[in-house]
Amino acid sequence: MRIRFWGTRGSIAKAGPTTVRYGGNTSCVELRTRKGTTILLDCGTGAHGLGESLLREPNGPREGHILVSHTHWDHIQGLPFFGPLFVGGQRWRVYGPRGLGPSLGDVMAGQMQFAYFPITPEQLEADVSYHDLVEGKFELDDVRVTARYLNHPGLTLGYRLEADGVTVVYATDHEPHLRRLADGGVPPRGGEDERHGQFIADADLVIHDTQYTAAEYPERVGWGHSTMEYVIDMANAAAARRVAMFHHDPMRDDDALDALLGRARERAAQRRGRLEVLAAAEGHAIELEPSPIRARRRVTTATDAAKPTSPSGAVLVVGEDGEASALLRAAAEADGLPVLRARTLEEARRLVEQERPGVVFMPRTLGGEDCLGACARLRGAVDGHGRAVPLVIYGRGAEIEPEAGRAAGISAWLECPFSPQYARARMRAWLLRMPLRWDRAEQPRDEPERDRVVRALGLVGTPPEERFDRYTRLARALFRVPMAWVNLVVGDLQFSKSRPPGLAAELPRDASLCAHTILGEGVLEIPDARFDDRAADNPTVVGEPHIRFYAGVPLRHRGHRVGTLCIGDVRPRRLDDALRVHLEELGRLVEEELERSRTT
Repeated sequence: MRIRFWGTRGSIAKAGPTTVRYGGNTSCVELRTRKGTTILLDCGTGAHGLGESLLREPNGPREGHILVSHTHWDHIQGLPFFGPLFVGGQRWRVYGPRGLGPSLGDVMAGQMQFAYFPITPEQLEADVSYHDLVEGKFELDDVRVTARYLNHPGLTLGYRLEADGVTVVYATDHEPHLRRLADGGVPPRGGEDERHGQFIADADLVIHDTQYTAAEYPERVGWGHSTMEYVIDMANAAAARRVAMFHHDPMRDDDALDALLGRARERAAQRRGRLEVLAAAEGHAIELEPSPIRARRRVTTATDAAKPTSPSGAVLVVGEDGEASALLRAAAEADGLPVLRARTLEEARRLVEQERPGVVFMPRTLGGEDCLGACARLRGAVDGHGRAVPLVIYGRGAEIEPEAGRAAGISAWLECPFSPQYARARMRAWLLRMPLRWDRAEQPRDEPERDRVVRALGLVGTPPEERFDRYTRLARALFRVPMAWVNLVVGDLQFSKSRPPGLAAELPRDASLCAHTILGEGVLEIPDARFDDRAADNPTVVGEPHIRFYAGVPLRHRGHRVGTLCIGDVRPRRLDDALRVHLEELGRLVEEELERSRTT
């Protein structure tokens, strides 16, 4: 895997004679796998130079992925200047955190309004699509990606990328959850800082925001950035191999960065670990090779997504009227969220049970009682949802040691003072903190016998045949769709006996939409997969072949639903009643071909 830095500065571009060595462009990192998969990490002003470089390559990539950490300007301002977007035949997929307001595409297009930019998104000649993300796991070609929320005033994702036997973590714009950790040290067990340590654990390269120092931090609390001391100690404790200091403060020139790098290396050496420390510099490339020793130590459970919290988007704010509670209510209302209010613990208990809020904010003290006791009593007085809903403490002195907080059922805290933007970002993170919306289908009740019948057909693993291909061609023409399949669901995979050109014959069963289809009798239709909880973040939706519309009918053989005839499109649509009947009729013809297949 090859990493190259094209923009390393934070907040604002800072070109000039004092930033020549480390660079003045804002965040943009290129990742290239051995297979050739190209991923951009953020699209700050450094994306201009990267785009020009890609276009100069004789056999450069004509497609790729852009992972946006968040939509603050220093991370997206280079997108309208990324040259490949203006070239026909190029294909780029842009991914970023899904908020509660406008979609990622709308936000990114906002900076290309005529008042700011002379070219509209519609004039881009490349095939560009936008995909909203929440916390969870997905794949981009040969790269496994884990997304995790970071601690920043704008809703922000960090990315852990694994390919070619190595792991890279990109975690820019992140502030310690426990403020005392800005001075360094090992995070206590059970808190969000420990989760962050697990996120970067055992990585071959951690690209991390180190905008401030511990001495500078007290004047910048709540701005959403890390200190050098925090990052070095976290990376060392997490057994990372190498850390690249990133998102350099625009007030820090080359000489100041040299001094900061020297201090960081001294600190790493004092911890007696093997952590290698560098300061990211524009143009610097790193070749990462796998280590057999480190491969045996890979962390496999540390980056699991958090579990869903609630189907409700309501926000419950507990406590008397005050500046902090008013700010929380205003933050929720600004995102169009319903706000519930409770002044006593009993009112809070009743609202948690009846209204099922998505997040509960409790004050540091309630009716003279410390929040630890109040939260423990609230958790003990409710059941089911009430014991799982995020419980966030707000106020001065809100920070609580994770051990004590976990015992009381506290999920997180908001230390006053905090900005409205920070409150909104944290609120969104708790409401959206869930695995990617991708339901794995249950197994049919007759699975053992059904599986035996599928295998007895003798079709799994065999090449395409004209007798099945004719029906998928007919389906594409009849329903005017670009994709049609004859699929068999067997074991832990889906096998495509007939499929669109260029697509793989096998797909993991947990990514199969057809695995849902065989659970019912009739046509399963998903008009727009992006808005369907079973499929919104399925890899076949967010990745190739980018399915938006799906319709499938189960194929029966010897009394069991063995597979499907299905169709798909890259745009949303619906089937009318007549077309649904035609799909079922076409499925019956495919079933006749199955009857002609070899059986045992």
